[in-house]
Amino acid sequence: MEQDNGAETSAGITRNPERKLGIIAGGGELPKQVMDWCEKHRRPYYALAIHGNADKRYFPEKSKTSEWIRIGQAGTGFKRFKEEGVKEVVLIGTIKRPTFSELVPDLRTAAFFAKLGLKAIGDDGILRALVKEIESDGMKVVGIQEVVPDLLAHTGVLTKKKPDKEDEEDIRRGVEVATALGRLDVGQSVVVQQGLVLGLEGIEGTDRLIKRCAEYLRKGKAPVLVKLRKPQQDMRIDLPTIGARTVENAYKSGLKGLAVHAGNTLIVNEPEVIKLADEYGLFIKGIIPAEYEEC
Repeated sequence: MEQDNGAETSAGITRNPERKLGIIAGGGELPKQVMDWCEKHRRPYYALAIHGNADKRYFPEKSKTSEWIRIGQAGTGFKRFKEEGVKEVVLIGTIKRPTFSELVPDLRTAAFFAKLGLKAIGDDGILRALVKEIESDGMKVVGIQEVVPDLLAHTGVLTKKKPDKEDEEDIRRGVEVATALGRLDVGQSVVVQQGLVLGLEGIEGTDRLIKRCAEYLRKGKAPVLVKLRKPQQDMRIDLPTIGARTVENAYKSGLKGLAVHAGNTLIVNEPEVIKLADEYGLFIKGIIPAEYEEC
């Protein structure tokens, strides 16, 4: 396949530093990391910060490289990207379920929802349809791992603390349950203690799942969190993500460690996350689900 001039290739991933990047920015630090990377490597970009989600510290009201939009203004956002000459688009950061007022659509978004109908009940279905809509405008949706290298969790134990044999059994159980949960397009995470499932991730997200499970702790060995990419999930959208807050909540809720999908999970500020886990005596392990399914 012919590559654009100036393309960089690393670990089988092609990056195009001269193609202007459109950033659809949700909450958390990842959008800022992407913008910092673009500035460091002189890659042009334009960001659409989603109201009620994106961090105001990273997106001033007046900026040459970003603007704020509501979720219902997707059509307006696509038009702005085209005006800015955007060639590739990345969707990054957390998006909360919108309120009714946030969903009031522009004409393009209204047509999108009408066309979507009831075909996409789960989050993944909606996101896949959104990707298709963006690419119908001549832009290419790319995964964050195609833009910023080394954000994905590596295989193996990342911390000083290691899971023991009993932890590995809970991880195996968690992989079994999380895989089934993902196939239903429900959630990515499960908390397991001594072979028992304490909680499954639903609409509330991973952090609230962890906090909720603190109410159901049993005596004895502490539980583990298992977080996997859904089997049918597009690598370009809504990858599993952990950060310092995840580790903080895990510690406060009495968890022993986290097992995340290696090569498929984003770690926000990995050095900080690992340092914090080491301070709390928690383990973080990047796992290959198939290796546990075979046990």
